[in-house]
Amino acid sequence: MSNAKHYDTIVAPVVTEKATLLSEENKVVFEVPLTANKTEIKEAVEGLFKVRVAAVNTLRQKGKTKMFRRVEGRRSDMKKAIVTLEEGHSIDVTTGL
Repeated sequence: MSNAKHYDTIVAPVVTEKATLLSEENKVVFEVPLTANKTEIKEAVEGLFKVRVAAVNTLRQKGKTKMFRRVEGRRSDMKKAIVTLEEGHSIDVTTGL
C-alpha cells in the first residue's frame, strides 16, 4: 500500500479517558473509515508508525440523534480500531504525523 493510502485508512486517533487507559495495556485506538478492514488497518499502522501490530479489533459505532437549540441533528456513524502492539513497541499519539 502507498503512503497516501495509509493516511486515508487512519483518520484520527481517539483520545478519550477509556482510550488512555488502554494505552497502559499497549493498545491504541484510531478512527477509521467504515469500509476499512483489519488487514488494511494493520498495514497502515505498521507503515506509518514503524511498529509491529499483534492484533486489530474493530467496532462500528452508530450515530445517535441529538438536540441542539430545538433542532434535531444526527451524529455520523463511525468505525473504531483498537490496535494491540507487540511488546516493546509504542505509539505516542500526541506528537502527530
